[in-house]
Amino acid sequence: MDEATLQERIGYTFQDAGLLRCALTHRSAGRENNERLEFLGDGALNFTVAQWLFQAFPHEREGVLSRMRARLVCTEALAEIAEELELGRLVYLGPGERKAGGHRRQSILADSVEAIVGAVLLDGGVAPMDAMVKRLWTPRMESLDPRSVNKDPKTRLQEHLQSQGLALPTYQLVETVGAEHQRQFFIECTVTGEVPVRGEGSSKRRAEQEAAQRMLAQLGVDDD
Repeated sequence: MDEATLQERIGYTFQDAGLLRCALTHRSAGRENNERLEFLGDGALNFTVAQWLFQAFPHEREGVLSRMRARLVCTEALAEIAEELELGRLVYLGPGERKAGGHRRQSILADSVEAIVGAVLLDGGVAPMDAMVKRLWTPRMESLDPRSVNKDPKTRLQEHLQSQGLALPTYQLVETVGAEHQRQFFIECTVTGEVPVRGEGSSKRRAEQEAAQRMLAQLGVDDD
């Protein structure tokens, strides 16, 4: 995995390779880092996703659109994209941050994604940036359901158990299979008094959500 491979995955080749390197440089690695690009990318990403949602869901109210946008650009979603791109192998970190496992930290990975968005905007303009965002975010957009955007399976399972006075669920990684760029994670969800269930996904978060959904089905909790 190198910067050339990353550019293939995001569908954009930088004219100024230094911008990409800067986007991948955490502040712990020096004064020339990705904080400013992250600021720019955050704003550009929010605008692009907001415009996209506005056009795709013409009948939804502002509150629903805001929650859908939040779901698409939250730290977890950005870190998930970073995992798919294997950014953890490319981010430049200071020795202390790397030793502390910074290449796996969600906040650092999420910031790097925003910085890349900002770098593409500076390097190529609005159209390439928009194309890259759609390339990376389309699967997430297509899976969004306005009716359930407020509560994902993990949240719904937790709230259901709390309403019954039961202990919260636990999630445990039980298996990881596949090559590094095609990893599949298997997470086991355990609820007191119930048979454990497993979820599978291309990230730990997705596997946890699937496991929670299966537990909800096992408990007979209706989708809402």
